[in-house]
Amino acid sequence: MSPSVTPRISRGRRARLLGVLLAVGVVLTGLVQVAPSPTPQTLDPRITSLMRKPDYRYARWGLLQRNPETGRVTQSRNADQFFIPGSTAKLFSVSGTWHTLGGDHRFITPIHAVGQRRHTTLKGNLDLVAQGDLTLGGRTRKNGTVAFTTVDHTYANAVPGATLTPQNPLAGIDQLARQVRHSGIRRVDGDVVIDARLFRPDPVLAPTPTPLIINDNVIDLLTSPGAKAGAPAGLDWRPKVAPYHVTSSVRTVAAGKPADISVSSSADGTRIRLSGTIAAGSAPVLRVSAVKDPNAFGRTALIEALKRAGVEVRAKAIGPNPVRQLPKSYRGVPTVARYTSPLYAEYAKLILKVSHNLGANLGICLMATSTGSTNCEDGFPVLAGFLDHARVERKAVQLADGRGGNPADRATPRALAQILTYWQHTSEAQRFRISLPVLGVDGTLADSCRNCPSRGKIFAKTGTAAGGDALNDRLAVGAETTAGYLETRRGHFDVFFAGVNGASTPGAAINGVLAIGNDVADVAAYLQRQAAGHH
Repeated sequence: MSPSVTPRISRGRRARLLGVLLAVGVVLTGLVQVAPSPTPQTLDPRITSLMRKPDYRYARWGLLQRNPETGRVTQSRNADQFFIPGSTAKLFSVSGTWHTLGGDHRFITPIHAVGQRRHTTLKGNLDLVAQGDLTLGGRTRKNGTVAFTTVDHTYANAVPGATLTPQNPLAGIDQLARQVRHSGIRRVDGDVVIDARLFRPDPVLAPTPTPLIINDNVIDLLTSPGAKAGAPAGLDWRPKVAPYHVTSSVRTVAAGKPADISVSSSADGTRIRLSGTIAAGSAPVLRVSAVKDPNAFGRTALIEALKRAGVEVRAKAIGPNPVRQLPKSYRGVPTVARYTSPLYAEYAKLILKVSHNLGANLGICLMATSTGSTNCEDGFPVLAGFLDHARVERKAVQLADGRGGNPADRATPRALAQILTYWQHTSEAQRFRISLPVLGVDGTLADSCRNCPSRGKIFAKTGTAAGGDALNDRLAVGAETTAGYLETRRGHFDVFFAGVNGASTPGAAINGVLAIGNDVADVAAYLQRQAAGHH
């Protein structure tokens, strides 16, 4: 990735970014530790040269490359040692969710009319029963695919260059509201309630999944520079739902200076303030602020959408979600609206392409609900059973979340190769492979190796674990990882892992982390070229 802004990170901000960057796997790649083992093929000297760079003086590298059809290993370094996986851990959690739900699974979110209908009036409540739909229409294109950008908006506060997809974040809510009106209801003499009993949010999974998710549970804040230095900056934000309110004191500074925009909010998250500076003539800068109560937010959003659709609700739009009014069951209760999601395979593509942390953690909870449990922790035995089925050496994987962000998360290169091999032997092989970032084309590998011969021939999940080294005023890169497929000849793919543990950046700018990611991508490219018989 080549970010348009390269801010220097203050010591305080570096500490805050540790929680964001740890295992994000965002725009970078690579990882591992290694004790050399015999390699059937001589390592490309360009790879050796990369590994000897000063940034890796105290680091350890790891490699594994194998033909999934014959089992022949081409490269191997510390293939059976634990490494911090970063977001390559998503290969396990997304695979488990995909296998449990099915790639063609769709989430159907209903609204029930609880009460008595009298002509066009409902004397009772409208209950939206949340189903764990990751986007609820907020990214869905007209053709049913899910939109994403190179740097996702969920990373806007940590990674330069984040942008928005053009779709309306409230698209699913608006569609549900219109269906309610089409059912004949014009007035609700009662309330609107979000039924989020599908599973209990587990704070150990950070970011924490919720049964109802609108716009990834964030407010998007877009700042544009004023006409000249000294002018106030422009502001736009979405989705606009009461009582959320945004103000800005961001000022425009001289062209060429870095953007420095901070976000603060009230305890309940509804009062958001932007401050700082943006350079004249620069591209707009995106930031996000968390929605602290997704159910209250969703309730208000639905009441406002109903009003836009021509349905009046007697209850006040702003207020807590009245969960005590929920019925024990909906047996015999009419359904007046349904929102149907895209295929889960589309959600998997989003999660893997942009390294979507919330979506990966959500998968753990969805695996739990497949057993009838509301406890997200019960998703891990489901994942364990799948890994056994997939012939992954389970003890070679340690996971405490779905995204690869918990300090306990570990995996061996061989275990990652095993999950990749599993998919190659299924009817879903191609659909899974193209769900991964493609070198030089899209996702977190879009800006790596864009003009090299391996462009478009490597499909791989990336991973990052990084934080502030306050002692040396630099960034400590615990892991840069990548794992996926190398096209060796048309229609044939080796599985591979490449990465480094314990690297450091020269200074405190995030571009140093991006550079390490590019090095790991280059390693993958050299492996691909060598496997394809090119040098």
